[in-house]
Amino acid sequence: MNTFMQMSTYFIQAVAGLYLGIILVRLLLQLSRADFYNPVSQFVVKATAVPLALLRRAIPPIKQFDTASLVFALLLQWLVIQATVMINGGGVINPLYCLEWGLLGIVSLTLDLYFYGLLAAIIVSWVAPHSRHPLVSLVWQIMEPVMAPCRRVIPSFGGIDLSPILLFIAINMLRIFIANLARAAMLPAGFVPGI
Repeated sequence: MNTFMQMSTYFIQAVAGLYLGIILVRLLLQLSRADFYNPVSQFVVKATAVPLALLRRAIPPIKQFDTASLVFALLLQWLVIQATVMINGGGVINPLYCLEWGLLGIVSLTLDLYFYGLLAAIIVSWVAPHSRHPLVSLVWQIMEPVMAPCRRVIPSFGGIDLSPILLFIAINMLRIFIANLARAAMLPAGFVPGI
């Protein structure tokens, strides 16, 4: 792989990974019923509004689940995988492989969002526990639906919440599972954002 291929692959993967993260944050905002009037939420909504408005005409939501966001993320994954393969000298990939690889990438990226969101929430709770920054409140709103079941399993001891440990363990176990699924699916390393 020459320098141009490496630089092009990196650029496509970095930009697509960032935008995929924004799409998935929008999906998580809706699933967690976070405050859409938060300035960070408004940025996420505006960054995804045009393509999702077009997709929502053909793909309606299923109850509270925004199927258009998931389909948009899969379409973007497919485009990125195909572009990466073509830049590296490959041809057209079977769309079923792209769908499988794209789903694995989306699940992996979602686990990363939860992992780093949990890490940020823990650090902020120690450094600035009463912060009213919009990003901090949004992180807490997204993390709360996954933290609540863990709190029921592991109650706080002396004012210290140990439930994030359980969530870290669950996330890392799921990461191992996804990595093994990616190997079983013969996913080429570095071709799918999120993995």
